Amino acid sequence: MRKPGEFRRVYDEGVRYPSTYFVAFCLRHRSEEPDALVRPSGPRFGITIPRAVGKAVVRNKIRRRLRELLRARIGRVGAECDIVLNPRRSVYGADFAVVARELDKVLARCSA
Repeated sequence: MRKPGEFRRVYDEGVRYPSTYFVAFCLRHRSEEPDALVRPSGPRFGITIPRAVGKAVVRNKIRRRLRELLRARIGRVGAECDIVLNPRRSVYGADFAVVARELDKVLARCSA
């Protein structure tokens, strides 16, 4: 996802799943929606990191780590899902494997 309106829609209409390291907002869309013809065939992800998490270097490192985790798990999420992740400050110092397990739990909840 790239447009602010897409993020806003997931925040407003989606379901919130809190976790230790981030908050996930998940929205399932239906195939009969008007923009379904222009939608990509797979799930869509977005990552928003507030400035309170840290400076740009910290935020970019978190973003890169989450993108890599999502890239490896894209097949586990249904194609009709839009997911926005809001990392918390604790994700920066966490072990990569621990964050991966936490992300697996959240993705399972979103796609169920």
